[in-house]
Amino acid sequence: PHQLQQCKQPQTHPQVPLQPGQSFKFTVLETLDRIKEEFQFLQAQYHSLKLECEKLASEKTEMQRHYIMYYEMSYGLNIEMHKQLFFTLLLHYYCFIQNQGCGKLL
Repeated sequence: PHQLQQCKQPQTHPQVPLQPGQSFKFTVLETLDRIKEEFQFLQAQYHSLKLECEKLASEKTEMQRHYIMYYEMSYGLNIEMHKQLFFTLLLHYYCFIQNQGCGKLL
């Protein structure tokens, strides 16, 4: 708590000029402002990524729904194809039997 009160007080000592090879010295308020800006940037980035993630999850659900629909259609067509094949073979066999019977009568 004591440190926070110090941050609110204006800075009374003069800033020391930079010497060659010395890095820039931030004040506490400047550092807090910079941290606040970085935090806001990270929050905005998080929000953007969260929206993107939700969008991708929605697209994934939609793709799964389409996959199931196409799978069901494919399965139904496969069954129908096997039925048609069965009836074709049955008709072929019936015609073969009929031809064999006609051959014996002649």
